[in-house]
Amino acid sequence: MTISSDEAKRRAGEKAVEYISDEMVVGLGTGSTVYYFLLKLGERCRQGLQVVGVPTSVATERIAREQGIPLADSWSAVDIVVDGADEIDPRLNLIKGMGGALVREKIVAQAAGRMIVVGDESKVVKRLGTNFPLPVEVIPFGWEATAVQIRQLGLGPVLRRQGNEPVRTDNGNYLLECHTGPIENPEELARSLEGIAGVVGHGLFLGLATTAIIGSDQGTRILQITPDKDEAPRM
Repeated sequence: MTISSDEAKRRAGEKAVEYISDEMVVGLGTGSTVYYFLLKLGERCRQGLQVVGVPTSVATERIAREQGIPLADSWSAVDIVVDGADEIDPRLNLIKGMGGALVREKIVAQAAGRMIVVGDESKVVKRLGTNFPLPVEVIPFGWEATAVQIRQLGLGPVLRRQGNEPVRTDNGNYLLECHTGPIENPEELARSLEGIAGVVGHGLFLGLATTAIIGSDQGTRILQITPDKDEAPRM
């Protein structure tokens, strides 16, 4: 039986709650698959699960409060973060941030002891950049000059707008959608972007996720990779 994309996302999001246990500080990602994780986590909290959450976006904070998930007043590290992705490659490298929360998402991911990414089969690609543009968050001052520098890397940056106005991230910055095509060397591209003044962050999440939960017609499948080891994900 073929299921809908929403059902596949629900399966992946709910499965991720099985990785959460009492006393954890949990990074709460952003996006349509994480939404189902938040609903299930809220249900578990109402049943007595003792955790505190660290939301990665204003939207996620709102949902978490609606679901009764306690939120941390302050934090410097999290035990585990569950987040979505726009693309997931065989090394569990990701493109994230089409929702505009990429910098906050990466701050939480880098602070996490473990990152689990959730999605449906449409998110799995052989090479990053195949289906989605790469989001890059830039400061508004001189953004056109920043876009010129990005274009010189061979990318095609387009300012995201809503009507005639630039879309603002939760940090008050602009978002450039960079059309890359399949990316041959994500690590090199990441370094190049990080060297451009005006770039606040980019959507290449490299070497952060160790587990992917993929919702499908058959239920869920789990991909895992050991950090810093040259081995392919295991089914």
